[in-house]
Amino acid sequence: MGMAVKIRMLMAARSMTLEMLGNKMNPKTSKQNLSRKLGRDNFSEKDLQTIAEACDATFEGNFILNDTKKVI
Repeated sequence: MGMAVKIRMLMAARSMTLEMLGNKMNPKTSKQNLSRKLGRDNFSEKDLQTIAEACDATFEGNFILNDTKKVI
């Protein structure tokens, strides 16, 4: 599942539109910019942190080593 799908699920859980999300982000982001990023599924980790903050959520991006289960 791509991040765009997860962001749409997050928005649905918070009953938010793209415009509402963009207005809550710091710095504010236009609906058009968010729509383009969702279409390309192209988000930086900073974008994801900002979206999480705007939705009163926590974003955890990490790698887990399969052999040792160490989280990086």
